[in-house]
Amino acid sequence: MVIGVCRIDLWLMESNSLKYKRRTVRSIIDQLKARYNVSVAEVDHHELWQRTSIGIACVGNQKYYVEEVLQTIVRSVANNASTEITNCTIDFL
Repeated sequence: MVIGVCRIDLWLMESNSLKYKRRTVRSIIDQLKARYNVSVAEVDHHELWQRTSIGIACVGNQKYYVEEVLQTIVRSVANNASTEITNCTIDFL
């Protein structure tokens, strides 16, 4: 069993309030959960308007599969017009 963990730090360019940020982050999280069947949560920068960090966990029985899923998720988040990735790490357990 392979567990892949990804942390993506985002800058929300258009965010001007916590309400807007929470709506945007909730949308990203819900889309990732539905599309890729992974666990996703906001893990840091809860009270900042334009920054957030999301954590993603994926479990599989082969490392290349888990890595491909996480890389696809990172590309998907990078294609979001209202966000910019400032840092991204992927680790395996």
